[in-house]
Amino acid sequence: MLRQIIAPIHPDGWKFVAIGVVATLILFLLWSPAGWLALILTLWIAYFFRDPWRVTPLREGLVISPADGMVVSIAPAPPPPELDMGAEPVTRIGIFLNLFDVHVARAPFAGSLAARHYTPGRFINASLDKASEHNERLALRLSAPDSPDIACVLIAGLVARRIVCPLIAGQRLGAGERIGIIRLGSRVDIYLPPPYVPLVVVGQRMVGGETVLADRDAREPPREGFSH
Repeated sequence: MLRQIIAPIHPDGWKFVAIGVVATLILFLLWSPAGWLALILTLWIAYFFRDPWRVTPLREGLVISPADGMVVSIAPAPPPPELDMGAEPVTRIGIFLNLFDVHVARAPFAGSLAARHYTPGRFINASLDKASEHNERLALRLSAPDSPDIACVLIAGLVARRIVCPLIAGQRLGAGERIGIIRLGSRVDIYLPPPYVPLVVVGQRMVGGETVLADRDAREPPREGFSH
């Protein structure tokens, strides 16, 4: 029960929490109202860098959401050219992470990292589709047995300025395994070639490492939905 209430902090966040604690103690000594404000900010930093436990569905052919957030677009788009996956448009699912979402990114399926490429860029609002092309991003090409490669792109946003991903080319990954973190508001795009079928709709909330995003073996048309 306790693990459902208290989430651990991602290793990348500990240094920021430590800075906040030191600043809070100093400000309490100098002026207590400022100390209380610093305490609130430090608690928010710890909340932002939370890394909760997740239960990942395991079946060949499933693509699991790599991040928490809201689906903001499902549309055809060519994969990032730096990944050498061709210029033919495939289904791109864009997930926007706001300041209150968990920002730990996870592997969408079990496989290996075929390639990674960092591209510097701008920091426009990550909820806009043009952020996929113009913003700073880290593109990952992922391979799985008996499935076409997919692309997972971690994109910096209006406030986010740092993408942390320790993966190296050739590394093996398990479904739902942590692959990095994006600091502050951001976006994650998934490029899905056929025969993957999206199982989510625009406006749906995702739970990284848990929500089934698409299914290679699905025999149904793309889903529709409405907000209510």
